[in-house]
Amino acid sequence: MSTLQIDRLLDTVVKQNCSDLHLTVGRAPTVRLNGTLRDLKTKTLDSEDMVSLMKSITPEQNQQELQEVGSTDFGMAYGDKARFRVAVFRQRGNVAMVLRLIPNKLLTFEEIGLPPICKELIRRPRGLFIVTGPTGSGKTTSLATMLDYINDNMDRHMITTEDPIEYYHYHKKSIVNQRELGSDVPSFSESLRRSLRQDPDVILVGEMRDLETMEAAIAAAETGHLVFATLHTTGASGTINRIIDAFPVDQQAQVRVQLSVALIAVLSQQLLARSDKPGRVAAYEFLVVTPAISNLIRENKTFRIDSAIQTGKKFGMQLLDDHLWSLYSKGMISAEEMIDKGKDAGDLTQKVHRAGGLVGRSELDESTDTESAGKAS
Repeated sequence: MSTLQIDRLLDTVVKQNCSDLHLTVGRAPTVRLNGTLRDLKTKTLDSEDMVSLMKSITPEQNQQELQEVGSTDFGMAYGDKARFRVAVFRQRGNVAMVLRLIPNKLLTFEEIGLPPICKELIRRPRGLFIVTGPTGSGKTTSLATMLDYINDNMDRHMITTEDPIEYYHYHKKSIVNQRELGSDVPSFSESLRRSLRQDPDVILVGEMRDLETMEAAIAAAETGHLVFATLHTTGASGTINRIIDAFPVDQQAQVRVQLSVALIAVLSQQLLARSDKPGRVAAYEFLVVTPAISNLIRENKTFRIDSAIQTGKKFGMQLLDDHLWSLYSKGMISAEEMIDKGKDAGDLTQKVHRAGGLVGRSELDESTDTESAGKAS
């Protein structure tokens, strides 16, 4: 298989707007479109195909890393059409690859449905803004949209540290310096520490992976910078607990105080398959840190945050399950999808029943028993 072949595969991904391309031995190239996997009508890949596909796009240093540790990641431009985040790894002694499409076009707040209050919050001169959600929930896209808005409307110096760089930001009203983990800087924490000497206004930390990075991010937010960071958590209160629990017990009280001052918002998101038309839609939980919520964090009463979000609608706050319910009520997502992605599955299921709806296989009567069993198998 030649490089021509990989170009044809990438063309297909870009034209059909797939999110990922999977390449592995023993299966035809497969794309993920609107959340579901579909085989492309080409030959089944063998070991040689995979090696030549890998070599056609993988830089030397990454091929070396693959040899040494069994996997490697990098970003690559596909002409001016798109960028891809590439993961190459070994499995059963063969090479496998997953390429994630990063669209060239940055989306607006309205296009991705971000809460409008985000625009006000990101005008703040300092504070920690955390975006959370599982892998593939669109965190990178939301952050790119926010940075692009700042870049269009404010004069700031922005420094990002990413693994790898996905969206490219060009200098507009702001200066944007993007550092890639591995090639530009060894670690998130090191980059954060150094960036404080680089006169930044806005700092983006790809991921708060360890205690050192969390400490550095909180410190940067306290010292007068707007810091964006991501975590793989779900829900706002869970995110705050996760950060506090990462610290040794004797430091937790102090971290609570620091967070209560530094944190300005937590945006927790999920990406769902639409049921009304092809495509996906994002659901958000949004916490804005008000003085009342600041007190809950300081006093270790994070269990009361969810009810504070519920009563904080006037500040632009919303719970994930409430947003999911509104998407379901508008007919945009299925009940199953809502319940799968929601925080309180039992409560959502009851709401569907009360509204006269049915949920998948949760209530089988005799007439649908066999039909559902067929679907389940």
